[in-house]
Amino acid sequence: MDDLDREILSILRRDARTPYTEIADRVGTSEGTVRNRVERLVDDGVIERFTVATRTGNVKAMIEVSVDVNVDTGEVSDRIAEWQEVDFVWQVSGEEDIVVVVDAADTDAVNGLITQARELEEVVGTKTRLILNERVG
Repeated sequence: MDDLDREILSILRRDARTPYTEIADRVGTSEGTVRNRVERLVDDGVIERFTVATRTGNVKAMIEVSVDVNVDTGEVSDRIAEWQEVDFVWQVSGEEDIVVVVDAADTDAVNGLITQARELEEVVGTKTRLILNERVG
């Protein structure tokens, strides 16, 4: 990955629907070059998915999950990622092992997800942080 790829990714992170012609104008190359670069980044797994960011009025939260030491964190993360209200699941370093970012209808729904996490036999604890405001970097 080179500087041109990084510039293209920076634009797509802010708006994944930006037309390739606009990206090409902004980075000083052709539309075909942008299209080929994006296709390669997708094929190489650098771009995992194109997604939509929403402002639904829902409650967004980070549920930090600690699992037992002898647990396959990836397997637990994969299961949690299947839950309907989950936006992201990150395996992290530090006191907690997994961070789950959720977009739920209300605090009762967030509490239900916390309970669902705590009911997993591999989970030894959770901490939750409500997301008060969000900015795109």
